[in-house]
Amino acid sequence: MIKWKGLSIEAEGEGISEPLSKNVNLLGELVGHAIREQAGEEIFGIVEDLRSRSKSAYKSDGDKTRKLVLDTISGLSDTEIDWLLRAYTSFFHLVNKAEQEEIVRINREREHSSSPENPRAESIADAIAGMKKLGLGFDEALGIIRRIDIQPTLTAHPTEARRRTVLSIQKRIAYSLYKLAIQNPTPDETDRLIKSIYDNVTLLLNTDDVRSAKITVPDEVRNGLYFFSNSIWKVVPRIYDDINKSLIAYYGKTTDLPIILRYRSWIGGDRDGNPSVTAEVTRSTLNMHREATIELYRNDLQELRSELSISKKQTSIPDKLYQSIENDRSLVVLTDKIERQHENEPYRIKLGLMIEKLKLISEFDTGLISKSETDTVATYNAEKFIQDIELINECLTESGFESLAESGMLRHLLIRARTFGFSLAALDIRQHSAVFEDTVAELFRLSGVEKSYKKLDEDARCELLRRELRNPRPLVRLHAKLSDSSRSTLDCFLVARKAVKLEPGSIGSLIISMTHNVSDLLEVMLIGKEAELVVPEGDKFRSHVDIVPLFETIEDLENSRELMEQLFSDPVYSLQVEARGRFQEIMLGYSDSNKDGGYWMANWALHKAERDLAEVCNKHKVDFRLFHGRGGSVGRGGGRANQAVLSLPQSCHNGRMRFTEQGEIISFRYSLPAIAKRHLEQIVNAMLRSTSAAEVNRSLGDEITAGHFEMMERIATLSMRTYRDLIHRPGLWEWYTRITPIEHISRLPIASRPVSRKTGSEVDFESLRAIPWVFAWTQVRYNLPGWYGIGTALKALIDESDSNLTNLRQLYSEWMYFRVILDNAQRELARCHLLISAFYADMEGDAGFHEVISDEFITARDAILSITDQKELLDNNPVIQKSIRLRNPYTDVLNLIQIELMRRWKKQGHQGDDALRHSLFSSINGIAAAMQSTG
Repeated sequence: MIKWKGLSIEAEGEGISEPLSKNVNLLGELVGHAIREQAGEEIFGIVEDLRSRSKSAYKSDGDKTRKLVLDTISGLSDTEIDWLLRAYTSFFHLVNKAEQEEIVRINREREHSSSPENPRAESIADAIAGMKKLGLGFDEALGIIRRIDIQPTLTAHPTEARRRTVLSIQKRIAYSLYKLAIQNPTPDETDRLIKSIYDNVTLLLNTDDVRSAKITVPDEVRNGLYFFSNSIWKVVPRIYDDINKSLIAYYGKTTDLPIILRYRSWIGGDRDGNPSVTAEVTRSTLNMHREATIELYRNDLQELRSELSISKKQTSIPDKLYQSIENDRSLVVLTDKIERQHENEPYRIKLGLMIEKLKLISEFDTGLISKSETDTVATYNAEKFIQDIELINECLTESGFESLAESGMLRHLLIRARTFGFSLAALDIRQHSAVFEDTVAELFRLSGVEKSYKKLDEDARCELLRRELRNPRPLVRLHAKLSDSSRSTLDCFLVARKAVKLEPGSIGSLIISMTHNVSDLLEVMLIGKEAELVVPEGDKFRSHVDIVPLFETIEDLENSRELMEQLFSDPVYSLQVEARGRFQEIMLGYSDSNKDGGYWMANWALHKAERDLAEVCNKHKVDFRLFHGRGGSVGRGGGRANQAVLSLPQSCHNGRMRFTEQGEIISFRYSLPAIAKRHLEQIVNAMLRSTSAAEVNRSLGDEITAGHFEMMERIATLSMRTYRDLIHRPGLWEWYTRITPIEHISRLPIASRPVSRKTGSEVDFESLRAIPWVFAWTQVRYNLPGWYGIGTALKALIDESDSNLTNLRQLYSEWMYFRVILDNAQRELARCHLLISAFYADMEGDAGFHEVISDEFITARDAILSITDQKELLDNNPVIQKSIRLRNPYTDVLNLIQIELMRRWKKQGHQGDDALRHSLFSSINGIAAAMQSTG
């Protein structure tokens, strides 16, 4: 056995579990050993010295110790700093994987100890047991399940700093850790597994963590597809296995289940502020989705063909299978070798023909054959594919192979086909309302209908739009000389029309960023009419897409109820709602609302909007789905997804839910199948619990008194005032751009979309996107968007009267929504480290901002401790508390390195060489890994 000589992490002293501390210690040893081997004893000595001193800073005289550490770093060469960055960043990548494996281990332990009488918490069994306890019979429970409509939506917002190469290395390391923990390896096997981890650690240390070129939209699409093939494809059918088993456990029977989970994507369709998403890119994205899906099906069919070796010599085969085979042979042929090899195995013949049909579609999509050569492309779609699988299922059942039909590979294939179709994830098209307005204005001008559309008031605009929407003739011919922007918009809609004609489920929604008025939606309807996505038919409309308003600012959230009231009453837009089955999707933006009004006001405005929107939809008898545009960080609506579901107003618990999965959150939730499974089962659990509770009119703690509502209003108003006082304080923006690495974040090649809606020197607070705004605050350990303003607001109420504190404690104890937003803020406060932030603030002359933020931090901390009755932050969540304590000393080193690099950059007149810029990028990646958060 190799004697690893590495870093002495001493994780067992941090209060974390024994298995996790064992893994962290092992990984520290391997990283240290690799540094010795790769960089030499001197570099290892520097890494170990800074680690040791930074850790000791938490025991005594921390500020002096950190200054000495910074002095040491300032004397290091570029090469030495590069190795420090590689060492500490790699360590955090490994710790993150170790923590994920700890989640897997704990879930397995709980699964082993669970039973029908004591189901695992937040599992599907737990939810269905709860339905039984509510007195719901089997048919009622099945009715609840049939109402569930969960649609996770992958986006490529620039919040994933890691390359896919790094993700792949981490995955291999995680797999070896899993085998060490689960498979009880022999000593020889243990040595081989640890050696494998070490080899991958060495690769990690020597792999560029910064991309050499800016990522493109097709790169982002491929990254998204990676998670589908790596985990989502594997895990989704297992959710239905759990539902089936739970129904049998608690009701004694099950049935054919509806599809409750479908995926959406914005990657390749989100045009808002991203000029790289052209119509051609969207078309290419749809093709990539289709190709990836068909390839996954072909793999599944080949695996199933290996399994279904049933011979007609051994059992009778239903005639309809033979008839189906003959029908397929009129479209495709198998090789003589395959026909001979499987002449007595009709299931294998049928599956082989299905593979050939899929192969033919792929050849057509990639241009290898023309449509004139076969009509298979036109006739074989996802619906026909599902019919083929169902036929095999029926034939197996009729022949006495119910077990093969109802479980295992074939059942999983059928679930996948019903879930993913041939498009994998329906693609949304999103664009800013102003762009749609410009396009409509140009269409009107070119057609001679109205030369000054943008000068019309809202009433005149809506009247004109209604009239033109009822007119079946197009406004312009397709070859009309439109501007590049308008042509691109119309072309994108035409691509969407072609896609839904080929595969109806391939396009999801048309989403309008910054929705303000009724005309914003009527404009999109009109462009949709030009592309035949929306088609007038007499006094009705036929519509292939949902048109979705996106409410993002505090003002728009407050006005959302009134706007939806106007839309549902509009004589033309109501026909769009009718055409979609009296259904409306509404999107709520968590990022811009936070940047606009601060943490508490954004959350409260969203909660009120959710109540109001549910009420207006119910009033007009419109089925609705709220689409929650949550980011990864708390400052952009992040947090535990199942808690977010359960804390919604009761009127929103209608079984429907969409939410975004962004950047690093995609990696965390979907990089390992076991984690993906846990994530999805927690969401399904929450949806089943909330929907069944609403069904029997049982509150989940949503109801509050008028007095409590008024208290929330006061907290929101005071917190927003405090937040806006800071961000609009003279000099704050300039200070922020100097003391944070926002300049370098804007150049980090991690996304295709620009960080600002403006360019160059025009970038300001209003134009900077919420993601980099949060990203930069996280880097410098202020985490300001996740808590700032709540301290002053809560203190004002607490100081006013003892009864207010009593009421706040009651809300925390009894109202999940209040508890969730307070605990999320508490977690962000706990992850702050203002002693480190002060080093950033001191770089450019503080101007008093650090003191203002520090005072609000102390006020917020004390208020939360008083309300939650704790001595320290996160005493009520010791797992996260201990993880933060373990990470902090090592994160501090990365911060101090970044400060030194920023000093060197400034000294060179902000024109540092490529190597220095690369090191700055690496420091950003390292801190992102340490904080497990970007934007």
